[in-house]
Amino acid sequence: MASCWIENSTLLTAIVGTWAPFVTFVLIMLFTRHRPKTSAGLSLASATVSLASALVLLGGHWNLQRPLEYTGRWLVSGDIYIPFGYLLDPVSLLMLTVVAIIGFLVQFYSLGYMAGDPGFSRYFALMSLFLWSMMCLTISPTLFQLYIFWELVGLSSYFLIGFWYEKFSAGQAGKKAFVMTRLGDVAMFLGVLLILLHLGNLNILEIDSPKIVGLMPPEMLTLAALLIFGGIIGKSAQFPLLTWLPDAMQGPSPVSALLHSSTMVAAGVYLFERLFPFFLFSSTATTVGLAIGTISMLLASTMAMVSRDIKQIWAYSTISQLGFMLMGLDAGGLFAGAFHLTTHAAFKALLFLCAGVFIHQYGTNDIYDLAAKGTRRMRVPMLCTIIGAGALAGLPPLSGFFSKEVILAKLAGLPNPIWLVAALLGVFLTAYYAFRPIFIMLFPPSLPAANASNAAPEGTRHRLLYRIMVGPLVILAGATVALGFLQTPLRNFLAGQYTGLTTAGGAHLGWLPYVTSLLATGGVALTWWEFGRPGARQTGFVDGIPVIARFFAERWYLDRLYRAILDHAVDRGISAVLAQNDTRVIDGSIDGISRGTVLAGRLAALINAGMIQYRLLMIFAATVLLSLYFFF
Repeated sequence: MASCWIENSTLLTAIVGTWAPFVTFVLIMLFTRHRPKTSAGLSLASATVSLASALVLLGGHWNLQRPLEYTGRWLVSGDIYIPFGYLLDPVSLLMLTVVAIIGFLVQFYSLGYMAGDPGFSRYFALMSLFLWSMMCLTISPTLFQLYIFWELVGLSSYFLIGFWYEKFSAGQAGKKAFVMTRLGDVAMFLGVLLILLHLGNLNILEIDSPKIVGLMPPEMLTLAALLIFGGIIGKSAQFPLLTWLPDAMQGPSPVSALLHSSTMVAAGVYLFERLFPFFLFSSTATTVGLAIGTISMLLASTMAMVSRDIKQIWAYSTISQLGFMLMGLDAGGLFAGAFHLTTHAAFKALLFLCAGVFIHQYGTNDIYDLAAKGTRRMRVPMLCTIIGAGALAGLPPLSGFFSKEVILAKLAGLPNPIWLVAALLGVFLTAYYAFRPIFIMLFPPSLPAANASNAAPEGTRHRLLYRIMVGPLVILAGATVALGFLQTPLRNFLAGQYTGLTTAGGAHLGWLPYVTSLLATGGVALTWWEFGRPGARQTGFVDGIPVIARFFAERWYLDRLYRAILDHAVDRGISAVLAQNDTRVIDGSIDGISRGTVLAGRLAALINAGMIQYRLLMIFAATVLLSLYFFF
């Protein structure tokens, strides 16, 4: 390290904050797996340490003038060494704080949600493993170190998605997520190697510096950017690798809140922020990214319009909002993407944790079943859900309104208006699908009296667990309301991130906030007309066209397309060729050698079978040959 880590308070804080969860993971797996309370206490204590460290680093470096980089030799081979360390700058400090806050709240919430689960200790061990991986990813100074923790985050996600491995669907969802994200990770790895070949190292600050333009030919720079963007597509579930995220809802609801809405899938967007100048050096890469984000945003919105599973609805909304973030970043707005990532972390974690309260109480994910069982009587979770949905829809004065306006302003500054038009359509669709489950649960067609009494948890223990889960909801609801008013401080904080980079400024259109508010309000009004007004049939306008409704419900037949590709190209193509090679070449060669060995053995056995005439014949022949050789 640049200095002794014990004497450097900043470095010591970073080390303690990021490695405390890993220590907890080791302790739980080795010593406390059979003591659930101890395991939970260790995990929550390490999350508290991480949160305190992140807040200390953020507060102590709020006016940071230049990045702080601490690196030391990790692996050495001759003149080559691989560094390991920490990079502290506004982008990493903000993301580190978001991860720490959401991680702490989700783990506290999990005390109630996971109470009594047979895998209680294993759950908290895996959550600690994820928190360690994500925090170390956030402050990695090199792409090599970032890639290591990128893969560890994916591994943690695989374990947590399939946490209830006894369920076949959970195991399948975990495998699907693992395989689809690996496709993107392979592309990312190739992009990293391409940078290494031209730059000679993987230091993030050097990759983001203008000198890389002189070291890499334009076509190679564009190729590297597109390959790394492939990793972003996989991790952030963007088109065409977006279908794994809704299935990943098979894990516990706190897992959905932490991994697949607020932090893990946002790692892809964070990588774009981390390499923001590098991507902007290639106009082709930003155009492709803008198109991918737009397509993902619109496709996921249509899928959410017809889903009945409350967690899948919020999962589709995550894909859509991540698409919004990428649109803002590709339009040249670092603050636009970072600000929406921050607000989204709060209101999306809020929505998932509220859904977890409903599911924990009633044992179903179906919004119509939840409505029939009396979710509207759970006042605090229902109110928090409304606040979260309002922020998701972009209704003022909630935080989602302010962060979306920043993105729309950047899109309005682009020469091609198609991106702004698509984003405005996305605002309307988001408001529609966000309030569809709200009105269904608030205004069910009938609320049987037998189920009405089940609206509130019964018994002292159940009330305690309920209060444990409600506490984080209140905090996240407050953050959802307040974060929008922190726009100016956050903008100033991120203003010095890339001082030498010039990007197109956003358009200052006075009418834009009014149009977006009108579209969001119109989406809510249409949802109320179809699902909330007295006598409403509670079917959407899309349901009136069965072909389109089925098309959206089948996720635009993307999964069937992938299944067909696997069946024909992989199973009947590559796999068939490999099977023939195994049968004819490998097995055939081994069988031929075996047959030759058998024949040789039989010949040797025949010769050595005790038949004296054959031996005498051979002796006579050998004698004749020797006589001829010596005498003639």
